[in-house]
Amino acid sequence: MLLLGIDIGTSSVKVSVVDPSTQKALASAQYPDTESPILSQHPGWAEQSPDMWWDQARQALKKCHASGKYNPFDISAIGIAYQMHGLVLVDEDQNALRDSIIWCDSRAVEIGDKAFDEIGHDICLSHFLNSPGNFTAAKLAWVKQNEPHIYAKIDKIMLPGDYIAMKLTGEITTSVSALSEGIFFDFLNNRLSDTILDYFGFSAGLFPEIKPVFAVHGKLRSSIAEKLALKTGIPVAYKAGDQPNNALSLNVLKPGEVAATAGTSGVIYGISDQLTYDPQSRVNTFAHVNYTETQKRLGVLLCINGTGSLNRWTKNIAGSSIGYNEMNALAKQAPLGSDGLRILPFGNGAERMLNNKQVGVHLHHIDLNLHTQAHIFRAVQEGIACAFRYGLDIMRENNMKPTVIRAGKANLFLSDLFTEAFVNVTGVPVELYENDGSVGAALGAGIGAEIFSTPEEAFSQIKSIKTVAPSTNGYETVYGEWKELLAAQLNNYR
Repeated sequence: MLLLGIDIGTSSVKVSVVDPSTQKALASAQYPDTESPILSQHPGWAEQSPDMWWDQARQALKKCHASGKYNPFDISAIGIAYQMHGLVLVDEDQNALRDSIIWCDSRAVEIGDKAFDEIGHDICLSHFLNSPGNFTAAKLAWVKQNEPHIYAKIDKIMLPGDYIAMKLTGEITTSVSALSEGIFFDFLNNRLSDTILDYFGFSAGLFPEIKPVFAVHGKLRSSIAEKLALKTGIPVAYKAGDQPNNALSLNVLKPGEVAATAGTSGVIYGISDQLTYDPQSRVNTFAHVNYTETQKRLGVLLCINGTGSLNRWTKNIAGSSIGYNEMNALAKQAPLGSDGLRILPFGNGAERMLNNKQVGVHLHHIDLNLHTQAHIFRAVQEGIACAFRYGLDIMRENNMKPTVIRAGKANLFLSDLFTEAFVNVTGVPVELYENDGSVGAALGAGIGAEIFSTPEEAFSQIKSIKTVAPSTNGYETVYGEWKELLAAQLNNYR
C-alpha cells in the first residue's frame, strides 16, 4: 500500500510516492526542470494555464514511475496540494474557460477594497476574518465585470487543486478551508457567505459540493488510470492549499505552533483556536486543514510575494552559468549588512502586509566602486529576511508570538546565510525538517483514506534535523535601516 502526493506549484509540479509505514518518499520527481512561466498581459497581472498544470502533473508522475522504485499499482490513495487563491473556471463539459488568475495577480485589488468599504469593515472582519482584498472572490467579480461572455458560460468555479482532482476523477468538490481562502466562507454562520454572494451577484450554483479536507473527493476514472499507469478507483482523499499543507507536513496542527516557507513567496503560518483577524487585513486568517465547526483551528497567514521570485530574478539577471548554490556561496563572501546595500523585495504583485500596495523592488545605496555580485546576492537574502521580520511584527501585534518556527530545509532555507539572517532578524529559533509538500499531500491522502486514524499519527515519525538559534544582534541595525527605507517608500507611494 502506497500513497501519491501531487503538489501544484507556481514554478513546477512535484509528485512523491510515499510508504505510509515509514512516512518517507520512495521516489519523487518534478516537471518541468526549469521554472514555469507566469503570463502577464498587463502590469500587475499573473496567469497560468490549468491545462499546463495537468500536463505537468502527468509528466512528473511519468518521471516518478520511471525510477522503478515502486509498483504503481500499489498506490492506494492520492493527495493534492496547490498554490492558493487561484481562480479556475470550467464549463458544463469541464473545460477551462480561461487561464487561471493566480495568487500574485493584482488586478482585483480595487474591487476587493471597494467591497470591504461597502459591505463594512466590521462585517467582513468578523464574518470572513479578512478583507475581500485580492482574493478569489474579487477575481471572480473582475471576470463578471470585464469578461461577461466568459462568466455566462461558467458551470463551476474552483481552485487549482480542485481542477487537478476533477481531471483525475470527473468530480468537482471544495472544502471549508478552500472557501475561506477565497473569501467565500462565513465563519460566524458556518456556511457559504450569503453576504458575498449577494454583494457580487454570484449564484450559489457556481460552487461545488463542500466536503472535509480529509475525505474522498472522487475516485480515479478508468480512462485516466490507464494513461497514468494506476489502478482504477483510487480515491483522491485530500486537497489543501500549499501553506496549510506545508504546516500539516511539519505537524503544525495545534494552537501556538508556527510554520514558515520561503519558496516563490514567503510565508509564516501560525495556528490559532480563535476567530482572529488583523484590523487592517495585513495578515489573513483561513480555516486550517483540521478545522471543524466544534474545534476551531485557524491558520493565520503572513505572505510576502517577492521572496524566491526575487532570488530567481537575481539569478536570471546574473546569468545562466550561476546556480543557487554558487549564489549562496558568493553571498557568504560579503560582510553582514552587505556594506550598506539594502533591497526591498516587493516586486511580485500587491503585498497584503503593505495594505495591498504594489511597492516594487528597490535597491538602495549602490556604490559602483564597492558593491559586487556577492553584495547583491547577500543583500537580496537579507532584504527578504527583513521583510519576514516586518510581517512577523504584524503577527505579534495580533497575539501570534512564536517561540520557535518550523520550516522545511528547502528553497531559501537551503541557504545557511538566509536561515541565519532569518533567525537573527526575527529573534526566533528555526527547527529545520526534511519536509516536502508533495510528501505532505501523500500523507494527507493517508488520513483521508483512513490509513491513519489522525493527522498526528500520519506525521508521528517526523524529526527535526537541525535547530538554528539567534547568535548575533548585528542584524538589528540592518533591520532598522531597512525599515526606514520601506517607510519612506510607503510615504511616497501613490
